[in-house]
Amino acid sequence: MHSLDYGVIFVYLLFSVALGIYFGRNQSRQEFFAAGNSMGWLPVGLSVMATLFSANSFVMYPSIAYGSGLRISLFLIAISLMAPLVLWVFIPVYARLKCQTAYEYLERRYHVSVRSLASGLFIFLRIGWMASATYAASVVLANVMQVDQVTVIIVLGVVSIFYTMLGGLRAVMWTDVLQFFIFSLTILLTLGLILSQTEGGVSGMISTYFEGRENVLIDFTPSMTLEYGSWALLIGLFLEGLSAFGADQVAVQRYISARSEKTSQIGFSINILGMWIVVPGLLAIGVGLYSHYQQFPEEIVSVLATELNGELPDWRSGDGMTVPEYYESYPQYVAEDIRALNKQDEALPQYVRLHFPPGVVGLFLVALMAAVMSSIDSGIHSVTTALMVDFRDRHFAHWKPKNNMIEMLQDRGLVVLIGILSIFLACNVGEMGDVFAIGKKMTAGFGGPLLAVFILALFFKNSTTAGVMTGALSGALITIALMYLAADWFSVWFWPIGFGLTMLIGLIVSLPTAKKKSDAAEASLTYWNVIHGNFKNPPDAGE
Repeated sequence: MHSLDYGVIFVYLLFSVALGIYFGRNQSRQEFFAAGNSMGWLPVGLSVMATLFSANSFVMYPSIAYGSGLRISLFLIAISLMAPLVLWVFIPVYARLKCQTAYEYLERRYHVSVRSLASGLFIFLRIGWMASATYAASVVLANVMQVDQVTVIIVLGVVSIFYTMLGGLRAVMWTDVLQFFIFSLTILLTLGLILSQTEGGVSGMISTYFEGRENVLIDFTPSMTLEYGSWALLIGLFLEGLSAFGADQVAVQRYISARSEKTSQIGFSINILGMWIVVPGLLAIGVGLYSHYQQFPEEIVSVLATELNGELPDWRSGDGMTVPEYYESYPQYVAEDIRALNKQDEALPQYVRLHFPPGVVGLFLVALMAAVMSSIDSGIHSVTTALMVDFRDRHFAHWKPKNNMIEMLQDRGLVVLIGILSIFLACNVGEMGDVFAIGKKMTAGFGGPLLAVFILALFFKNSTTAGVMTGALSGALITIALMYLAADWFSVWFWPIGFGLTMLIGLIVSLPTAKKKSDAAEASLTYWNVIHGNFKNPPDAGE
């Protein structure tokens, strides 16, 4: 770390705080939660991307490409397939019903109990996601900066809480836009440095990466335990993307902040386009790292030496050699053992420490900080919104102050409390596995059932309150139990499991309680009726 690197970091953190102070002037509830419904397509689109494509992704994609191949690129196919559903189903429904949260729709479709359950699932999902995203970036930041990981988490958490608490959604979204451009620039610079320092250029990098590796791009082997199997990725990431962009308050809050339905749709399209630019860039970094360390294995040996504490793994016999001596003598085993010991997350920070010049190291760290802060600020803001709108305002309306100043104090106080909880959890998720597994475990148990509730509401007119409640609770509990009972299953499979269980149980339980269409006011709020204007609010909505 050079003084120039510290200067870059300080300027970024100071500017983030300044944005919060600037947008924090004359805040009202509507401004704090919805940015006055005045945001354009650019901040909507880039904020959605920066928020949901965050610290996990910045660390995860190079790590997966380095250790497990490029099958994860099927993510781009999966999100492209789910994009029409978000564009033409979810966004129009929220816009035409003028929802404040995604879960308000579920009350109008079913009953307030369904709204509360879905909002509760979202809150658990998002708090877990914030914790895993914060942890993911802190691993790399602490490694490169050579500081304690807990210190990194606390500092970034405090700054994020501060500007979110002051500036509300407008500050969060414009900070996200800044963060998107920072980590996009950093991806380009990182790729350029790796290419300039790796022999053979692009063609040499690609040939080294593919040499001796099988099923790098696809593997349709039917297996629950196969890591990054193509079936699991296509199905699981399709559902995860649909849940994140269609049923998650983080994204929905940005659609609601837009000037119009069309603005939201354009913004979402910009987000998908950005994914097709950023994801290949991050995967290319992983390819470059693998090729570089194959050419210079001695640079990554220190990671193995630190992990093994001087003793070779059980599957290696060194005949009295030390760990560095063994891998210097048998460099062909370096990449294999990095993967076997689950240390692929260390490949990128090791390269940064060894090769990045002063100033660029600081920019790289700022990009990671931007990624983790976009996760924290959006997460704590959307959770605060759900708690205030779906729970306090709906169930404890007498607690809602009439004075704007007191309202803002309550809103900001809750932001601080949620932020503190997320920071605490982020310090305690490190034992759950690598970055990818942590992210999926933290979200799949709640995200799949949550998405299923929306699909039942939108497309199954005979689904009932009892059905979706039973399905969602059962689906979440069974999925979480399976995570521990079937710990060797690839984590993405828990998305279709949670979704499928909720759909199946919800429909079965709905059968004996389903009403005739003419008697069910709730059925008028299915997708088809909302889009064509043939709907009315159920008589008990809002009671």
